[in-house]
Amino acid sequence: MPSSRYVFGTLPWYSVLIVLGICAALFIASREEKRLRLPADTVIDLALSVIPLGIIGARLYYVAFAWDMFRSNPISILYVWNGGLAIYGGLIGGLIAVLLFAWRKKLPVLTLFDMIVPGVALAQAIGRWGNFFNMEAYGVPVTSSAWQFFPAAVLIPEASGSVWHLATFFYESMWNLAVFGVLMLLRGRASARPGSQFCWYLLLYGSGRLVIEGLRMDSLMTTGGNGRVSQLLSVALCLLVLVIFLLRILRRTRFQQWLFGLFAGAFALMINLLIPQPQEAFFLAHPIWFLLSAVVAAASVILLCASSFSDRRRIAGLLPLCLWVLSMIVRTTLAHAHIDGIGADTLLCALFSVTVIGCGACLYPVPASSRTAADRKL
Repeated sequence: MPSSRYVFGTLPWYSVLIVLGICAALFIASREEKRLRLPADTVIDLALSVIPLGIIGARLYYVAFAWDMFRSNPISILYVWNGGLAIYGGLIGGLIAVLLFAWRKKLPVLTLFDMIVPGVALAQAIGRWGNFFNMEAYGVPVTSSAWQFFPAAVLIPEASGSVWHLATFFYESMWNLAVFGVLMLLRGRASARPGSQFCWYLLLYGSGRLVIEGLRMDSLMTTGGNGRVSQLLSVALCLLVLVIFLLRILRRTRFQQWLFGLFAGAFALMINLLIPQPQEAFFLAHPIWFLLSAVVAAASVILLCASSFSDRRRIAGLLPLCLWVLSMIVRTTLAHAHIDGIGADTLLCALFSVTVIGCGACLYPVPASSRTAADRKL
């Protein structure tokens, strides 16, 4: 539990950490600007529009899905220092700003995205600590004394006393830091295809956010209250990236591979039908369960159809198929054992995330120097 929300006086830690994150993002982006050979001061010019539009988008997104909190006092929408900035809204606002900037300056938009996303991931890792000082973005209560310590959990004051909750803000901060590390490692390889860095950011961040969001207690919900907005958006982003990677390699895919993939997909579908399925999986009362199951199945078939089975990724191409079947077995076991709720959902989300990352790694184009002779003939 933080000793105070303020650095000193009325200066909140939340604001300070957001500013530090922005500064870190600008520093990383300035280095990427030189590496990508963009015009001088591109980062500074872009920041003048991305930062304000990103903050506005983050706030409006949060307000739109939590309007009941602001209905009685609309002026409180301006109190951003009290928390309430949604990262997906910030990404949407920043995306609009980059598109307008690229159009105005006649610069390649995908290259601009590649320039900023490593710094964005680092900024998110830093900014999440603002949730710690604001005592927000935490998860469900932790009842086991063995896990009642930081950083596994965080102590939150409540009406009945202080209660230990999952430190989901810390989990996401560490995940974002890992995403930043991966993006920095991929820079040289991704530079040959503009937009690859951006795609990997969406895939990695979306897959991690999908799992962590399911553990939180303050998620923004859909209108009907049946789904978490960030989870649904994360699934959509991961699917979008897989489709982009798939389209990039369709030109060098053998027809025999499509036949093999379709056969493997049909075999997996038969196994799925033979396993007794929990009734809830086929109704909209549990949309996340059904959606993730369908996505894992589709990703399995896509990967088996499109990845090259003549190179080193031959075994990796079977990973999503195995994970799909495993997810069916796990879901059925939990249903028969009458285990439901956050644990089951988190497990299925984790299986999905591992699958989409595996699909992305296998669908991601291999550099020409590492392709086999068979691949180069395609």
